[in-house]
Amino acid sequence: MHVQEVEWGNVNMIEAERRLLANALLDCSNQRFVLLSESCIPLFNFSTIYAYLINSTQNFIQAYDLPGPVGQGRYNRKMYPPIAIQQWRKGAQWFEMDRDLALEVVSDRKYFPVFQRHCTGSCYADEHYLPTFVSINFWERNSNRSLTWVDWSKGGPHPHKFIRTDVTEAFLEKLRSDNKCEYNGNSTSTCYLFARKFLPNALDRLLRFAPKVMHFN
Repeated sequence: MHVQEVEWGNVNMIEAERRLLANALLDCSNQRFVLLSESCIPLFNFSTIYAYLINSTQNFIQAYDLPGPVGQGRYNRKMYPPIAIQQWRKGAQWFEMDRDLALEVVSDRKYFPVFQRHCTGSCYADEHYLPTFVSINFWERNSNRSLTWVDWSKGGPHPHKFIRTDVTEAFLEKLRSDNKCEYNGNSTSTCYLFARKFLPNALDRLLRFAPKVMHFN
């Protein structure tokens, strides 16, 4: 087994994600690919999540244009002409994609080398490569949203971390249904299938509420 250390914000994060996809693609039965954090939790049971993903007509890569230093300010002018600043996008690294898009990602020889050469230091390639690549080439089948809920309300470079006392039935129900988005052309309140960041000390309460709130067997 090949093991390579990766660093937060480094382009080697994208290299690792591409290797994960390439290995998963070797199994022809794999039709949907999801990248999650170790601090993620599922908000629904397996059958609900599976049906949501396998029946979706779109991919779920968050992508948006963000003016300012942590958005457009990370663009390197040396990326032009393959990538213009008008095409530069930002988004969460946690993705969900179908097999067709996964094949395009692992076979990309045009845009990924540009990131390897010019998205270094404070560029944070993991927040820009997929959003930019997908928005340029495959925007028609992208939802431009993530399936992983996070709380950025406290500010800073990382989202809020949830501890044991944060986990309540009301909180979990809110994450599951207090939203509005589009799914296969229809409005729905089921917008997030996963949530983060939950610390290990929250596990006991999550396991206690899972059968009732998330309908785990």
